[in-house]
Order: sequence, then C-alpha cells, then structure tokens
Amino acid sequence: MLYKVCNLYCTTEYDKQDLFQEIVIQLWGAYPRFRGDSKFSTWLYRIALNTAISDLRKQKKYIKSVEPELLPTEIQDIQYSNEKEERLQQLYKAINHLTEIERAIVMLYLEDKSYEEMEDILGINQNNLRVKMNRIKEKLRKLTKSVEHGVR
Repeated sequence: MLYKVCNLYCTTEYDKQDLFQEIVIQLWGAYPRFRGDSKFSTWLYRIALNTAISDLRKQKKYIKSVEPELLPTEIQDIQYSNEKEERLQQLYKAINHLTEIERAIVMLYLEDKSYEEMEDILGINQNNLRVKMNRIKEKLRKLTKSVEHGVR
C-alpha cells in the first residue's frame, strides 16, 4: 500500500525511498493517536497520502535535479506492439498531469475503494468525490486524447 503511494507521487527511486521513510516516520509518530474509529488500512492511507501530498508541496519550492545515472545513455526507437501497454502508458502520463488530490482519488479508485472508504481516507464527502471522479474521468479522456494526438 505504501509503495503504491510512493510510486504515484515520486519518479526516482531515491525519492520513492525518501517518501517511504517519511511515511513510516509519520505512521510511527501517529500510531499512539489511532483510535480505531476507522479501519487500520483507511487510517494508513490517510497518513500516507497526507505525507505524500505535503512532501510534494515542499518539493515544488526547490529546483528539481536529475540523477546522472537516470539519464538515458542511448535513445531507442521502441515501437510497442502491444496496444494495451501503450494505452496504459498514456493513462499514466495523463495521471501525472492531475493535481495531488486528483491523483489520490484515482489511486483509491483503481484500488477498488468504495466512496465511503475514500471519504474516510481523504476527508471529502461522498457526493463531492463522485463529482470529482466524473470530472477526473473527463479530464483523463481529454489528456489521453491529447497525448495520443501529440498535443501535449
């Protein structure tokens, strides 16, 4: 569960490890205050997502750098023969253009969380979540079409 959050909000392996460690620290510190009012997984998601979002907001204040070993050494012209894989990659690119909250909603939706669970995790009421999800779906449709047609 924590790895999924890290993968959603970070691109480099180092950033994923740092975020994972920060989430674990936050969970450790918050555990004594866990009252059991909700499922443990709901509480865990809430802490993880809040930590990831606040970490992302902090990072926006700094200049981003790329690790030299992550730079491509040779450029390959790879044609995906599998159309499904290509569409999945387009979806991930589109998801990267969403806001932090929209990404969290999409992640929970893809995890088959109910709107009730999403409400507990995100603190957004179910009606607003449904409206946001419909808007996100439309936004993703437009983004995937623009990626597909080379607009973005």
